[in-house]
Amino acid sequence: MPELLLIASSPEAPLSVQATADLLAGAGVRWWLSGGAALDHWLGGPIRGRANTDVSILPGDVARLVDALPEGYSVWAPEGEDSVIALADAVPDADLQPLRIRDDRAGTWVLQVNIEDGTEKVWMYRRDPRLQLPWDRAVLDVGGIPTGAPEVQLTWKALRPRPEDDADKAAALPALTDDARAWFERAILTVHPHSTWSIHVRSPFAPAKASWNRRTS
Repeated sequence: MPELLLIASSPEAPLSVQATADLLAGAGVRWWLSGGAALDHWLGGPIRGRANTDVSILPGDVARLVDALPEGYSVWAPEGEDSVIALADAVPDADLQPLRIRDDRAGTWVLQVNIEDGTEKVWMYRRDPRLQLPWDRAVLDVGGIPTGAPEVQLTWKALRPRPEDDADKAAALPALTDDARAWFERAILTVHPHSTWSIHVRSPFAPAKASWNRRTS
């Protein structure tokens, strides 16, 4: 029988951004920092503590990424809420969101890999393919590290924002360009119109805390 591993049985030891880049440098796949790791790197410092370092890849690149990992690393797929199964043992139509990379020598989880969508020319929002961006807009080069654009990361967080997501938005949104901010507002109104973040964009009478909806004179 395939081995099930409780996620909690191994501690989290997230790789640094540079260590992540070093690990994936020879993979020959399109990858980019995503989630909170992308926001922190784009801002130039941590917003808050993170349980994971996240990267994203495309579905067709999973096998190549796995094959390129150095000896001593293994890849695990979700199997229920709190368990994972070795990727090689997962059924063909398994939900691979997210994959986890384990440093088997240290016995730690070091990287979380999200599977996103896209074509050769554009990134596509997995939850709603109407939302697209050219790759050079969706993934930025920040100090030589491919980094998911902050407006895209905030859109992912907008579905059901938690207090920690509110903290990320409060830190990142003021630093967005006008174009990025406008894209973010249009995006959440299109794909997450019922988000608590969308309410303040829709209404000109939003509470003052909705800083991204205020316009200075």
